[in-house]
Amino acid sequence: MRFLAALALVPSALLAQARVSDVVTPPATDPIKVQAKEWTVEWGGRPRDPYVGPNGLIYFVGQTGNYVASLDQKTGAMRRYELDPNTNPHTQIVDKDGTIWYTGNRAAHIGKIDPNTGKITKYIMPDSTPRDPHTMVFDGKGNVWFTAQGAAYVGRLNMASGKIDLVKFAARTNPYGIIIDKEGRPWFDLFGTNKIGTIDPATMTPKEFALPDPESRPRRIAMTSDGMIWYSDYQLDRIGRLNPKTGEVKAWAMPRGAESRPYAINVDDKDRLWISETGGPVRRLVGFDTRQERFFAISDLDSRGGTVRHMMFHAPTREMWFGTDGGTVGKIIVP
Repeated sequence: MRFLAALALVPSALLAQARVSDVVTPPATDPIKVQAKEWTVEWGGRPRDPYVGPNGLIYFVGQTGNYVASLDQKTGAMRRYELDPNTNPHTQIVDKDGTIWYTGNRAAHIGKIDPNTGKITKYIMPDSTPRDPHTMVFDGKGNVWFTAQGAAYVGRLNMASGKIDLVKFAARTNPYGIIIDKEGRPWFDLFGTNKIGTIDPATMTPKEFALPDPESRPRRIAMTSDGMIWYSDYQLDRIGRLNPKTGEVKAWAMPRGAESRPYAINVDDKDRLWISETGGPVRRLVGFDTRQERFFAISDLDSRGGTVRHMMFHAPTREMWFGTDGGTVGKIIVP
């Protein structure tokens, strides 16, 4: 079934200049060692972006394998849902009814899968311009928000009607990771720039915060319970914090230093960040205590692990889930 929707364009974004405080190198500490558990995915295809469904199964996409799959971590059994060739699913999320939603990154659509029958419904972009839906998130109000990285759009899909609204950003801004704040506003990185963006959902008016260092490249994004926006600065080997009310920015150097390449970032139930370091000979996850402002934990991944690009924290079981380019899906139990 094909769904067409109106295109909502906003001609320009408001720009706020962030203020900076010093980049901090946290004092050396003896980090807690956290053990990771990984499952090898026999199909390969770059398994990524796991999401815990309401039935307890772990769902993930095979980005280059054109599939969505589930993992029963108790038995290790996996089930595969086949997608059309060249769909290149980039991420997926699962709603409270168990329906799987995915982005067709090379096929210009958002798809949903009935997990019982495998039936796929496609919500096609209104035209060919927003060609590459990338990362998405539920807003809790019946919508899915998503980025379209290369096309430089952020969109909102009404899950009931199929209507899609889109906001266009400047070329090569590369909207990337996306989260929803307590007021229902999406926040996202503009990875091709040194900016963080947000959109007023009532008016679809965008606003951008320029980070102080023009070389910054924020890649993924998270939010702590105090409303602070945190990001991984892939280019400058830092994590940063943006105060959305004052525009103040503070940054911390990653433990590995140069070539850390921090990528995935997420927050646990104690307002601690978990960040993937993707540079260096061993890929690893590191924990950062946002209240004490120090790195406190490290979890090395196995030699096949490869890059971790996105993570999900499941609060009931205190598990942080991740997928890797090396063909595994894994988790750590957050201490």
